[in-house]
Amino acid sequence: MESSKNTSEWLAALGDQLRDLRLARNLGQADLAARAGVARSAVQNLEAGRGNLTTLVRIVRALGREDWLSALAATPTINPLHLLPQKKRERASRRSRGDASS
Repeated sequence: MESSKNTSEWLAALGDQLRDLRLARNLGQADLAARAGVARSAVQNLEAGRGNLTTLVRIVRALGREDWLSALAATPTINPLHLLPQKKRERASRRSRGDASS
């Protein structure tokens, strides 16, 4: 189950996806690093599940997969709270000032 992955497992899975995409584009680590403007060791680190966000963004852009970044930063079009059943609230009746008896 995907949601049961811990942080290390997610990082490893992301590194695997980056490596697979690099290989599908027939790029070596040095080639990708040059395109992204990072060191080859930075590519190695990301593929091993380590690295930083700046390097990740550069690598993802160099691989032409900005859609991954867009998906992460997507603005939801539906508020999940609007999907919950709404309870009808009834207003309490107000007494008018003239109705009060002493």
